[in-house]
Formats: sequence, C-alpha cells, structure tokens
Amino acid sequence: MTTHKQNQPGKKVTPKASAKNTSSQVLNKTLPNKTTAQAPSKLHIVGIGASAGGLEALELFLKSVPQASGLAFVVVQHLDPTYKGILVELLQRATSMPVLQIQDRMQVQADHVYVIPPNTDLSILHGVLHLLEPIAPRGLRLPIDFFFRSLADDQQENAIGVILSGMGSDGTLGLRAIKEKAGAVFVQDPTTATFDGMPSSAINAGLADIIASAQELVPRIANYVHHVPLLANLVEADIANKDHSALEKVILILRALTGHDFSLYKKSTMYRRIERRISLHELLKINDYVRYLRENPKEAELLFKELLIGVTNFFRDAEVWEQLKNETIPLLLKAHPQGGTLRAWVPACSTGEEAYTLGMIFREALDLVKPTERFSLQIFATDLDRDAIDKARAGNYLANIEVDVTEKRLRRFFTPEEHGYKVIKEIREMVIFAPQNLVMDPPFTKLDILTCRNLLIYLEPNLQKKLLPLFHFSLNKHGILVLGSSETVGQSTDLFSAMPGKTRIYRRQENVARLEHVEFPTAYSGLRTHSITDGSPPLYAKQLLSEKLLSNTLEQQTDALLLQQYAPAAVLTNIKGDIVYISGKTGRYLEPAAGKANLNIFAMARQGLAGPLSAAFAKAVRQKIKVTLNTVEVQGNTSHQSVNVTLQPLFEPVAMNGMVLIVFADVPMSLVQKTSTKAALTKVQLAQLDMLTQELQQSHEELQSTREEMQSSQEELKSANEELQSANEELQSTNEELTTSKEEMQSMNEELHSLNYELQARVDEFSRASDDMENLLNSTNIATLFLDGELRVRRFTNKITSLINLIATDVGRLITDLSTELAYPELVSDARKVLVTLIFTEREVVANDGRWFMVRIMPYRTETNRIDGVVITFLDITDGKVLENSLRDAMAVLEKSSVDQDLALDSGRTLDEIIKAAQSVLESRVQHGRDRRKAKKAKE
Repeated sequence: MTTHKQNQPGKKVTPKASAKNTSSQVLNKTLPNKTTAQAPSKLHIVGIGASAGGLEALELFLKSVPQASGLAFVVVQHLDPTYKGILVELLQRATSMPVLQIQDRMQVQADHVYVIPPNTDLSILHGVLHLLEPIAPRGLRLPIDFFFRSLADDQQENAIGVILSGMGSDGTLGLRAIKEKAGAVFVQDPTTATFDGMPSSAINAGLADIIASAQELVPRIANYVHHVPLLANLVEADIANKDHSALEKVILILRALTGHDFSLYKKSTMYRRIERRISLHELLKINDYVRYLRENPKEAELLFKELLIGVTNFFRDAEVWEQLKNETIPLLLKAHPQGGTLRAWVPACSTGEEAYTLGMIFREALDLVKPTERFSLQIFATDLDRDAIDKARAGNYLANIEVDVTEKRLRRFFTPEEHGYKVIKEIREMVIFAPQNLVMDPPFTKLDILTCRNLLIYLEPNLQKKLLPLFHFSLNKHGILVLGSSETVGQSTDLFSAMPGKTRIYRRQENVARLEHVEFPTAYSGLRTHSITDGSPPLYAKQLLSEKLLSNTLEQQTDALLLQQYAPAAVLTNIKGDIVYISGKTGRYLEPAAGKANLNIFAMARQGLAGPLSAAFAKAVRQKIKVTLNTVEVQGNTSHQSVNVTLQPLFEPVAMNGMVLIVFADVPMSLVQKTSTKAALTKVQLAQLDMLTQELQQSHEELQSTREEMQSSQEELKSANEELQSANEELQSTNEELTTSKEEMQSMNEELHSLNYELQARVDEFSRASDDMENLLNSTNIATLFLDGELRVRRFTNKITSLINLIATDVGRLITDLSTELAYPELVSDARKVLVTLIFTEREVVANDGRWFMVRIMPYRTETNRIDGVVITFLDITDGKVLENSLRDAMAVLEKSSVDQDLALDSGRTLDEIIKAAQSVLESRVQHGRDRRKAKKAKE
C-alpha cells in the first residue's frame, strides 16, 4: 500500500481492500488472533464538505455506505440562501439511510444523513446540531470551515472530515483543526472531482490522510473507524509495559531519520498521533507499525509532520491580541521613552500566522498610542518544520483567512492575489523566520515579548519546569510572556506575575535566586538523561555550566576589545553602494553629504577617494573579484591621509550574498615618505605634473557634474516612482474590489451549478412523469380532452382526434374554434356550468357516423385543491346502444307474438319456437351492426 504518497498533491491512494470486497464486507471482516472488529463504542461523526459538482460526488459516496455502518453523516454545501432546494430528496434516492434537513437542536444519530439548510451556519455541541444566522456577507461565507472547526472541538479524535468536489479553499482551515484534535481527514482524488479546487487545497496544505475517489473513501473510513477500539486496548497495554514500550523504538527511529528527539514530548499525545497512523494503515499492533516505520522512511517524515501539526490562524483568541494592543504593548512603549527597536520571539510559529499577527497588532498599537519617538519591532519566529518556515517566509495565505481577519485589516495588511492574500512587505520585513529546536538550540535573548502559545501542553512537566526559567532569562526587565489558553507558569510564580484578565499574559519578575538554576539548551544535549529522570542536573553539570558561561563572557569581552582597538574601519554595502553596516571609525574616509541625507558610499566618500573607489567598486561587482587600492590620498578637514582600500564581494553566508565589504587601512607616513621619490624634479617634469594635475582636476569637476546630474535624475526617478506607487495603490484598491466581485461571482456560480443540477434532476422527474401519464391516458383508449379555466385546449389524447379535429398546434385554442363530429351543441355551455357549479355532468351524444358516446365533464383540481379547468371524456357506447335498440325491437316482437299466440298454436308453432325466432332476429341485427362498423373502420 503506497501510503507514503498520501500527502502529495494529485497522488491517488489505492484502497487496501480488493475491488471484489464490498463496503459491508470490509465492515464485517474478521481480524486475526480471533478478534472480531466490533462497532465503535462512541459515535463517529463524518462531516462532508462539498460545493460545485459536489452533488454527484455525494450520491456516489452515499451509495457506497452499507447498512448499519454505525456512522453519522453531516453534509455541508454552498447553497443559494434564497432557494429552497431538493437536495434532501435527491440524496434520499442514493441511500437507504434517512436523509434529513437539519433543524435547530437536532440530536445526531448513527446511520442518518443530515443536510445543512440554506442561509445558515452550522455548529455542534455535545452531539447536538445548532443552526446560526450567518454573519459574513454572501460570497464570503465559509460554512464548511465553520462546521469543521466546531466538529473538531466537540468530537475531538472521533471527528472525521471529508472533502469532495468544489471550487475555492473552504474546508482547509477546518481540516487543520480536525487534525490537531487527532481526527482523520479523507479527500476526494482531484482527478475524479468535477471541480478540484477544494480537494487540491486540502492536499497542498498537507492535511489529507487518505486520497481516493468518492466511492472508494467509504471503505477506507470504515476500516479506520473499526481499528480504533482495538488499538485503544493495545495502546493501554503498551503504556503499562514501559520496559518494552514500542514508543521508545518509534522515538529512536524518528531521531535517526529526522534528527529530532521527541522523548521529552508527552507520551499520551504521541500515542494518540501514532494511533491515527496505525489505523490509517490498518495495522493491528504497535510493533507492526515500528516495522513498517523502519521499512518506509517516508512514513517517518509523515509521522514527524503529524507530531508537529499545530492549529494556527490569524488573531486566534481575539481577546489576547486586544489586551496586547490596548494595554500590554503601550506599557512596553512607555518603558522605553527614548524609542528604539523592541525584540520579540515566537517559538513554534508553524506557518507564520502568529508572528505576522503580532506584527500587525504592534502597528495598530502604535497608531493607538501615537508615540513621539520612533519605535520598531523585530520578531524572531522559529519552528522545527522547515517546510512550515518556508511557507511562513513567503507570506502567502488562502482566501479563507477572511473568516479570521477583518475586512479593515485585510485592506491594510494584505495584498490580494489570484488564489488568496499576501502579507504586505512592511509586516514581512518585521519578521525573521528560522528553523530551531526549542529544546536543543540556544534561545534568543534581550526580548521584550515572548509568545509561546499551545506548545508547553505537548511537553513533559519536567521540561516545562526548565523552559520557564529559560524564558525568564531571555526576557528583558518587565518583559512579556504570552502562553496559550490551556497553559500556565505552574510553580514559576516567582518568575512571572499574571496580568489582569484570563488571557494568560505574564510579566517578568526579578528573582536573583532563581537565575542561578537556568539550564540552557546546550546543556540538554549532554545532560538530558539526568535532567529528565532526576528532575535536577547533577552538581558537576552545574559547575560545567558556570565555567562555560564564564568562559563565554571572557571570550566575548576580549573579542570586543580587540575589535575596538585594532580592527580596521569597514563598511558593508549593497551592490548599489548603499551602506548597510558601519564598523569602526570611518570619519577620516567618509563624511555625510550636504543636503538631503544620503547613505550612499559614493556620496559620502571624501575628496581623493570618490573617483578610485567608484571605479574599483564597479570592477569588484562586475567581475566578482577582490579589488585593492594602494596608497590612495584622502583629503581630510585639516590634513591628508594615505589609505589602502580593499573591496571584497561576499557570497557567504546566505544573508550577505550580493553585498560588498569595504575595508580601510591607514598607510603610515614614514612608509609613504620612503616610497616617494627623493630625486629633484626638473622643470619639464614639473610642467608635466602641473598639466596632469589640471587634467585630473578637470576630470574631477566633470565627474562631480556627472554625479550631480545623476542625483538630479535619481530625484526625478524617485518622484516618478512615488507617482507610480500612488497609481499602484489605486490599482490595488480597484483590484480588491474586483477580487471581491470575483469571489461573489464564484460563490454565485457554485450555487447556480448546484441549483442547475437539482433543476435538471427535477426536469428528468417531470419528463418521466409526463411520459407515464401520456402512456396511461393512451392505453385506456378513451378520448380525453383537458381544458383550462377559459376553455382553451390544454392537453388531449390521440383517441379524441376522431371526434374533434385537433393537432399538436391547437393547444391553447378555444374549444369554440374547433369543429366536431358530435351532435352536441351544448358542449360549451355544459363545460361552463361545471366550472361554476363544480358538479360533473354526463350525456349520451351521437356522432355524425352513427356512433354513440357517453360524454362526462368533470372539474380539473390542482394539488392545492384549486379548480383550473375541466376534463371531458368521451366513452364509446355504440355497442350498448345497438343492443338496446335490438332489445326494444325484440320486446315489440314479443308483444306482438302474445297477441297472435292463439293463431300460432293453431298453426302448430309453440311459444318457445316463437321466442327462439325473436332471439335469432335480435342476434342477426346486432351482428349486422358490428359488421357495418368494422367495415367503416376498415374503410377509414
């Protein structure tokens, strides 16, 4: 089974069950060791998200669900809020389970399908469904995300999320919440979906556990659900057997393949994550999973991602950010009246939403306080997952962040893109992302804010006790620590004091006694075994730590002294010559240019240095080589100085790639004098020297003129750039409006697509019903005519055309405009009478060809019991009429025979003979009438 492809976009996971196995067989199959899979003890609720093209996928999905599966299904679709659809009726045809439209406070039951009604948001609490009025405007609603988040919070590990065909990215954030609560995620293969937007979004986010077609997802869900109860017992048994726990083997394999040690993570959390992987692979023992993990290195990567799954979104726990903006950050700004740069650290930042949120809140706090001094915030965001760091650094997010970010913040801090939003450059430049292991790597220090939310709850208590003093050491005086809603400082109340409210925001307290026991992560690598088992490091470890800290302090002080006294002056520039960093005293070589502040090295270079420096800089950048200028005369304010200049293009480290390091080294005057010529100059040489000096002066003046013209051009270009930026802002505003319109149109298109599918199904039903009625009416061989309330032809059967001259185009014509073969001039008046009295009438009418008909006129009633015309039937009673006339003739013969009875007896004829003679006459007349009608029909 190719489970290593589960999280790769576009990859299809082949179900383990063979094609011959039905879903019911999968549910009822017998497990090894004489253990039969029983129905789960707790109800598993399957949330199904679908949009455009989802109706077909839903039908295929529900057709595959066997009877008595023990699962409950909740269907959430994008629906037109003003349309009363027939989704319930359509889905009911695909399954034998009851399909119900959700009503408020409806209890979820097994083997039922629940469908969200239009124009509502759906939530769940303790297995009870609640309907809420939508807050977001139409076109921006994300009902699937809303329900999936609620399902994850309510059902925890029993939540199952399914994404079927649909456009957009709705459902992705909700699936992340389900994964964080140890639920399972099943996604339709995008290649089988009518619209692959929603499935592809879930797969690209790395959230899909199983990827398969709609009908193949059901047996995979069944296998997963029926492995969970068995695994729970196995896990408990493995936890009890600590000496032979397979968990330690899993940790060792992860450490060998990924380089990260999870031994300090909570065992219960790790077991829950591992349990999910075992269920998805349909394994029976944890030891089987250990073997599978060793045989499939890709599974180790997937398990590593599983253990790092963290639910993060913009402005999560809004009250925390509001307190930071309104109270906490203003206090920090007040503590720095001189202004400056504040430092913040966000460990376990995942895909960056937390770090970017902190940057946005800081900007809003500045707007609120409006300090006179200049402040900035430098945010360090770290995480174990390098892929998550790469995504965070890019700053691209899906459109469904609209559910967490207000419209005002979207306009201010994000720029719309084709598939979502991008954090603006101002906020991105505030954050530095880097991979880091909080347990093993050194921390950031001199911090003003440290936000570590929802990480400590996954770590062992002993590690928590060591991290909190480390956080205390990393923070400045009165620094701020922000923890998650389920986390506290525990016994470290002497290090941190809680701020007002229930937001888990703490302020650093001074406590000299506790500072001596801070264990840095560098100590964990060597002393980790002792610190975990004993709760405190041994004595020699403390001594080693103190010596190490002292050694580091001396080394740093010595290096600083050497740099200050003996290191040459240097500047670091970009490829344009703009100064990025200055080391040492550079005043003898550089001075600020008059006018507008300009940190370009060519503008700041002193006389005598500007020309050679410009040529050497261009050569170093162009040829990417080291260039050295020897004995350059630099004119200072009161004297001249000879200097050697070295220009070195940088390629490493990566952060300095493309920059140029310029080092200035003074040349002693004694060396200059030795190297200068001592011979007396002749008059010719002096004349040549004067001429060369004049040419050099002229070249310098021309160069200065060129530089001034270039600066003027730069100012013009800056002005043009500002105008272009203004036009760009207007275009961005227009683009935002167009994006909103596009989203609304996309949402409406999804609704219309679903509506069109429902209407097509309704048209097909109507067509079948119309065909059934047409065949029914024609099979009765009764002439029938339908008239509306104005006695216009609405419908007729084929039999009626022999009595009334009707063709298909006569529908809609008045009955009075048509000619008839009946001698029935009262037809119209009788029809109007029935419309008024609602009492049906019957009348025998003869046709021009001698046929007799029983004409019955009845009112036409609709489903709402409204009279909307009449129905006229013409029943052929010719045979009965002929028989009736013959009977009358026979009766006349019998009456005449009774008068002549006596004469008959005298002539020798008995009464019986006379009756037989009358019967024969009657039969001959009836037969003659039949033959005549048959001949007429044949002639016609």
